[in-house]
Amino acid sequence: RYKVERRLNCVILNYNDAETTAGLVRLIHDYDALEKIIVVDNASSDSSVETLKRLRDKKVQLIRREKNDGYGAGNNAGVRFAAEENGASHVLIANPDVVFSEDCLYKMMRLFENHPDLAAVSAVMRDASGQIQRNGWPLRGFVGELISMGPVSRRLFRKWIEYPVSRFKGEKAAYVDVIHGSMLMVDAAKFLDAGGYDEGIFLYQEEAVLGWRLRASGYRTALLQNCSYDHKHSATISKSFKSRLARQRLREESALYYMNHYLFINRVQEVIAKLWFAGIRLEIKIAGLFGILRDN
Repeated sequence: RYKVERRLNCVILNYNDAETTAGLVRLIHDYDALEKIIVVDNASSDSSVETLKRLRDKKVQLIRREKNDGYGAGNNAGVRFAAEENGASHVLIANPDVVFSEDCLYKMMRLFENHPDLAAVSAVMRDASGQIQRNGWPLRGFVGELISMGPVSRRLFRKWIEYPVSRFKGEKAAYVDVIHGSMLMVDAAKFLDAGGYDEGIFLYQEEAVLGWRLRASGYRTALLQNCSYDHKHSATISKSFKSRLARQRLREESALYYMNHYLFINRVQEVIAKLWFAGIRLEIKIAGLFGILRDN
């Protein structure tokens, strides 16, 4: 059996959303499973730091970054601090807009004990409407990535880009390639050994990159079926990027980076991707005109 001294820290990345971040810190402050809570402020342009300073105590630490260079860079800084300064063996990476139980944390830790090659684990996600999302999926090729980005195509061809339901049926946990980035627990040493998040990406696509890097390093990722967490999907992101089209353009930029650096696409494929993205933006504009989609 895989035995470690379990020292769990939680990293929460904040950018101009201190109220939501503070709410999560207060919720989990008394969880015995957590040794430290590290709030990383990613160079907020509002008064976040002043609010977050008031949260500091023996358990809550605050890291102020001088530059907002993205989700990956901010969380990498938090994980490194947890491992190097606090001696954490495992780190929970949590968005400010999630809610999770202490029992779920213990279940995630037990999974690490029993699977020595495990580097990351998450739980089933419940969205803002209360719907269960099985937030584990396979690493996809070029065509699969394009399909997954289209609002219509990902619904029409879901069974070709997702795992079959049978993979999860009757299992307490299942190995997957990729897990959602809103709440996951990582083995700090394995995460850092694999390179963590790619800091060339500002936002979006970081889950696929991490899944790719962990698998390339010989590590595995799992999704727990017997516990869940709540996620107010994109609540924090929407405050920074008000327009749906602005978020779409950022998503496209990250997707192209991933395709070039990890799927090694050629020039023809890049042109196809850009044309596909233009079609998605048109779809979003039309849907917006008819009130099918709202900006936030």
